[in-house]
Order: sequence, then structure tokens, then C-alpha cells
Amino acid sequence: MKKLILFFVLFFAVSTLVNADGITRRIKFQKGQSAATYEGGVVRGDRDTYLIKASKNQTMTITITSAEDNAVFQVKDTKTGKYLKGAADGDDATSFMGTLPSSGDYKIIVGGTRGNCSYTLNVGVD
Repeated sequence: MKKLILFFVLFFAVSTLVNADGITRRIKFQKGQSAATYEGGVVRGDRDTYLIKASKNQTMTITITSAEDNAVFQVKDTKTGKYLKGAADGDDATSFMGTLPSSGDYKIIVGGTRGNCSYTLNVGVD
């Protein structure tokens, strides 16, 4: 029985990795701006990743909207490898505002809670 359970766990883990395609894009603000908007779409099981460079103690604000209310995101500090509180894996965040704990790159990982989704992502850093 343990072998069967292990097989299914490994099968689904590999399936998730194989299907976790999507785009990776660096967020850059226009000169004089501190926010940007991106539109995209993900197929069920895929994730889009946005990278943004920010400094410790800056405030990051993120919102995501979708026609079917099924787009969510997580925010990960690439320096520590930890998700930010309120935008962690499993939080199904649609909005976030928080003070950044360190300087460096942050990953905003966008996915859908059910099926395919088109989304509008707004990101600001002050």
C-alpha cells in the first residue's frame, strides 16, 4: 500500500512539473512610474512568473483581477526562498500590500484556481 501511495505522489509531482509551463517576465516600470499593469492568461496547471527587483522596507502592492474570479498569485522572496505572509502558497491571494523584508528579486507567481484564466495584474512598489 505504501508503494502505491508513493507512486501516486511521485506521479502527480512529476505531472505538475511537466505541466508547469508559462511565461517568465521581468517587471520594469516606465521612467517616473512606480506601478505597472500586465495582462496575461494561464492554462490550467500552468503558472506565469513575474520578477521584480525591490529594496528592503519598500511597500509592494499587488492586485489581480479576472473575468471568472479564478486568478490568484503568490509572492516569493528569492533571497530567502520564503513566501510573503498573505501571499503564500495556498493563500489564493487576489490582493497584497506589505513591507518587503529584504532587498533583491521577488517572484510573483500567477495561476488559476480552476480551469484556464485570463488576468490583469497590477504591481506597485513605493
